[in-house]
Amino acid sequence: MTFSETVFSPVARIIAHTPIWVWGVFLLLAWLGSRQWRDSTLSLRRVIVLPLTMTALSLFGTVSALGGQLAVLSAWALAAGVCAAGVLAVPVPHTTRFDAASSTFHVPGSALPLVLMLGIFATKYALGVATAMFASQAQSPAVALPCAALLGAFSGAFAARAVRLLRLRQALMHQSPVHSANHVIAN
Repeated sequence: MTFSETVFSPVARIIAHTPIWVWGVFLLLAWLGSRQWRDSTLSLRRVIVLPLTMTALSLFGTVSALGGQLAVLSAWALAAGVCAAGVLAVPVPHTTRFDAASSTFHVPGSALPLVLMLGIFATKYALGVATAMFASQAQSPAVALPCAALLGAFSGAFAARAVRLLRLRQALMHQSPVHSANHVIAN
């Protein structure tokens, strides 16, 4: 058996046994994430819905692949909290704006949402493969806890990015009428 047969044969089997809908999810996430590379104007709803959706997918992926044990959920929550605190400590880019008149945010493009989305996807995919191939080992704490923490960290970063924008909006609401007359604030 050649090197390429040794390496690529198992990969080909994994890909061949992956349900087609998984690739649809991958393409959707890649498309959504790539749209974030450009500067954009976002509604308040969009600022909130995407992080909530990705956090729900992350938590669902954690529980479905690793179970709902206290240690797994604690690892997820702890990593989400630590990562969120780290992201919250970084100010929003100086070109970020909130327009109160239209209740929209102007945000600069970033590759981070794509990285976070594909990170959640890749972790969940790897967990699915590991569970299918090595069910007992995939549930071991040595695998389950780091994977839960990784999924939690991705979710914490997503949530914190939204919270930073909501803080920007809140800052406008608390400004004096003289300063809020222009309806745009940067942080």
